[in-house]
Amino acid sequence: MGRVQLLNDAPLAPLTTFRLGGPATRLVTATTDDEVVAAVREADASGTPLLVIGGGSNLVIGDKGFEGTALRIATTGFSLDGTRLEVAAGEVWTDVVARTVEAGLAGVECLAGIPGSAGATPIQNVGAYGQDVSATIGEVVAYDRRAEETVTLANAECAFSYRHSLFKEHPERYVVLRVRFELEDAGGMSAPIAYPETARALGVEAGDRVPLATARETVLRLRAGKGMVLDPEDHDTWSAGSFFTNPVLTAEQYADFLARVAGRLGPEVAPPAYPAGEGLTKTSAAWLIDKAGFTKGYGSGPARISTKHTLALTNRGEATTEDLLALAREVVAGVRDAFGITLVNEPVTVGVQL
Repeated sequence: MGRVQLLNDAPLAPLTTFRLGGPATRLVTATTDDEVVAAVREADASGTPLLVIGGGSNLVIGDKGFEGTALRIATTGFSLDGTRLEVAAGEVWTDVVARTVEAGLAGVECLAGIPGSAGATPIQNVGAYGQDVSATIGEVVAYDRRAEETVTLANAECAFSYRHSLFKEHPERYVVLRVRFELEDAGGMSAPIAYPETARALGVEAGDRVPLATARETVLRLRAGKGMVLDPEDHDTWSAGSFFTNPVLTAEQYADFLARVAGRLGPEVAPPAYPAGEGLTKTSAAWLIDKAGFTKGYGSGPARISTKHTLALTNRGEATTEDLLALAREVVAGVRDAFGITLVNEPVTVGVQL
């Protein structure tokens, strides 16, 4: 296994932003692509269950931990060639965004402050404030466990959709090694501002451009106000960020939803609604949670809704994973009863389920 670090009965909670979860039978920390591939091949050859960990910002690990090999990807590499960027999967995403802004390249500046690793971004098709990584990803280099070889997948092959991808669809098949982005040189200006909240905070119209650093700093400020920028002293950030995805509804589901909103809140109340493709409407999970009675700070135990944002479930310091799941199940049941919509968790669960 070369220079990789090996630990037995290794705590996993410190490797997650929730700071939750039991130990792994074995923890392997790999610092090169070759080490990552070797660790995966060794686990597969021996039939050992494998858990891949990047920044741990999208993981809910059970209290019993993980019986198998946890592989922590700690690879490094940041290479610019004109507007083309290649980053290793283990690079810290917030640092990647900062460096692209410093280089004067647009396309990911509104994804500032999102915790986790660069390799995780294509898996979840990470997005925020009007940008999704799928808009700028050119290729993803991954190890294909089925074919037992390293493959390069073009954007179209990644099957990107809202918070989804080929990699998320087949989590046991692909291990992301590198991500290649196609960015834009707009003379130090951002990509067109697409998100209304960002435009308001910047004092511009949707579609306008602003200096890259201004866009990044504004998004960081907006995120921090919602407890969405990691801070070890702030328990509102001991979370996985948005715990639920925004529901996408068919025309029939949306009509039923509107009827339920009118019956519960009054006919004058209009819920958030955004076009999401032909015949589809996306609404706000945060709005649903709040209007179902789960307001900021909800809960009396060690796992509670963030005091800054209803979409974040948090560990107040002494929680267990079961505490967190109990709160999540309560929220899911409450929203379903109120509005007929079943929320779907965004983080990946390991050894547990909602």
